[in-house]
Amino acid sequence: MDCITLQEVDESNFLACFSLKLDAQQEKFVSHPIRSLAQAYVYRKQCTPFAVCRAGQAIGYLMVIYDYDEEAYFIWHLMIDIQYQGRGYGRAAMESALDYIRSKPFGDSNIVRLTVNPENSAACHLYQTLHFSATGRADEDEIELERVLD
Repeated sequence: MDCITLQEVDESNFLACFSLKLDAQQEKFVSHPIRSLAQAYVYRKQCTPFAVCRAGQAIGYLMVIYDYDEEAYFIWHLMIDIQYQGRGYGRAAMESALDYIRSKPFGDSNIVRLTVNPENSAACHLYQTLHFSATGRADEDEIELERVLD
């Protein structure tokens, strides 16, 4: 598999992030990068938006955010462009995001959380294989998953 890197979203790659596409049935599961980057601007003191890149080309997007009240990191809006799905790039992006969180860029926490729609079977499977488990909490139509980093 090609090497996947996370590159902070900046003026060189934000338009490529805006061009990412999902299958029509997937669009209900994740916010578009335009919305996510607006959130990143609002929460800029506690988050980092990333382009998921293969050979320097943006093929996906995700954002890491720190919640100072809960003292936990969250992964928001992971998406891989429809033409690159099914190749392990989502897993590679998640592993890179977890490595970034291990560097504790915003706070000294080992807790990582995310939310997922239970109907999104591919994402649920990915998170389960990465050792995330349900917390018992929900956010609208999504369940919260958590992992404590070692």
